[in-house]
Amino acid sequence: MIFRGTFEHALDAKHRLTVPAKFRAALSGGVVLAASHEVSSGSPRSVSIWTPDGYEAFTTQTLSGLNPSSPRARELGRFFFNSSFDSELDSANRVMIPPPLMRYADLDKEVIVTGSGKCIEVWDRKRYDGYRDDFLTRIPEIAASLGDTA
Repeated sequence: MIFRGTFEHALDAKHRLTVPAKFRAALSGGVVLAASHEVSSGSPRSVSIWTPDGYEAFTTQTLSGLNPSSPRARELGRFFFNSSFDSELDSANRVMIPPPLMRYADLDKEVIVTGSGKCIEVWDRKRYDGYRDDFLTRIPEIAASLGDTA
C-alpha cells in the first residue's frame, strides 16, 4: 500500500494515536514505530509508522553495500534499531507512541499524520505547519533540480 494524505489528530493522555481508517488494514499485521531519518537540517523530527516488512526492507536497502564494521554503518544501524519499536494496533485501532519517540519528535497532544509513501509520519502540528509552509515555497526549485547531475 502507498500511504497518502494529511490528517489532523490528537494524542490521548496515554500518547495513543488513533490510526486513520484508510491505513488500518495495511497495519493490521503489526507496526514498527521509528524515529524519522530527516533529510535536511532544520526540518522537524517526526515518528514514522511502518509495516514490519516495510521497515525491514527500508533498513536493509539503506544499509546494504556498507561495510558493517565501519563507524558510519554501525552508527546508522544503531539509529535504526535502537530508535524503533514493534507494536500492534489495539482493539480501538490505536497505537501508543513510546516516550523516547515522543521526546525525539517533540510531540504534544496536537499532531499531524501524513502518508509518506512507504510509511506514515506523525508530526507535532505547529512544527509541521511551519515546515510545510517552507517546503511548499521550495517545490519549484526542487522540481527544477531533478535530473541535474551537477
